[in-house]
Amino acid sequence: MPKRGRKYKEAAAKIDSNKAYSPSEAVALLKETATTKFDPTVEVHARLGVDPRHADQQVRDVVVLPHGLGKTVRVLVFAEGEDARLAEEAGADFIADDELIKKIQGGWVGFDVAIATPQMMGTVGRLGRILGPRGLMPNPRAGTVAPGPDISRIIDEAKAGRVEFRVDKTGNVHAPFGKAGFDEKMLLENLNAFLRALMRARPAATKGAYIRKLTVANTMGPGIKLDVTDTTVL
Repeated sequence: MPKRGRKYKEAAAKIDSNKAYSPSEAVALLKETATTKFDPTVEVHARLGVDPRHADQQVRDVVVLPHGLGKTVRVLVFAEGEDARLAEEAGADFIADDELIKKIQGGWVGFDVAIATPQMMGTVGRLGRILGPRGLMPNPRAGTVAPGPDISRIIDEAKAGRVEFRVDKTGNVHAPFGKAGFDEKMLLENLNAFLRALMRARPAATKGAYIRKLTVANTMGPGIKLDVTDTTVL
């Protein structure tokens, strides 16, 4: 077991590990247990009743949080010609020209979201080894592959707090939903927006309980269990 610092232990002492908290109680504890010198990100972790080994039990979707993530999102767009011009006007931080593509091939990933037009996916595919493991690969299902006229909307959503989530190999989903410095109402609304999106993404093939366990936590902080039977959660 890793050794925990004094601040972590003090924060953990405020949480009853045997209790499942209501959303409002959990959010209040998130703010109370934020002990880092910086404003930590708050995250939600969901244990799902799906078997991700089966194609019909995959969970993947996106949600635009009403109050954003509280951070600057750097957007890179793979586009050419008029599409590239539209992306630049919409506020893209990077347009992937030949020089930047070579830089990515060398391992550079100084951006948070990658968007591509369908015409550029042949080029993007050659970067899968770099982008894939980091969750940066544009994907039609996630809405990050779109024709030029839609690029502006996707850039706006990304900068406003667009969160892509997907189930991992162990049946869990992890997602940020703001900063501890947000007020409680903002955090609750962001959390509920994410959970509603997670419910909408439920595969038809899923049997039994879909969301089996929910935990929220600060960056570097202890987990706080949420009561999944509380109707205000879902």
